Amino acid sequence: MREISDNYEQTLTTAGGRVVCDRCTAKSKRTGQQCGRPALKVSKTQKCGSHGGRSTGPKTPEGKARSVAAHTKTGDCSQAARGAHARASARLLQLEDSLQVLGMTTDTRRSPGRKPRFYEPITDLAGVLQMVLDDVLHPVGGSAGG
Repeated sequence: MREISDNYEQTLTTAGGRVVCDRCTAKSKRTGQQCGRPALKVSKTQKCGSHGGRSTGPKTPEGKARSVAAHTKTGDCSQAARGAHARASARLLQLEDSLQVLGMTTDTRRSPGRKPRFYEPITDLAGVLQMVLDDVLHPVGGSAGG
């Protein structure tokens, strides 16, 4: 196993030796090598954009409150957006079930993979009627019912 040293190269020479700039001080845990990118001038910790030199997060109480209110898990995918997607996916599978029950398709292949959170299989005509009534009373989205 390689030994990780604490020696950092402070500068990086680029453009054929014509430009000398600060070097990113981030190091790899696996190889122990220092990042080869130039550090950003705005970085207080001498890091490149990939290693956190650009963002320091919200500083004001209002900015921190907006960040908490977003309820994001990863990127811009909020809990509400994930729930809406799961409901829409479940709706598509229920429509597929309805086509099978009503004999409107001869295709025996079904959608592969894990079923969405709100999916309840439709196996008979009563289930199809209940789905239609639910759609009229509580539309999921799109042009149906509204």
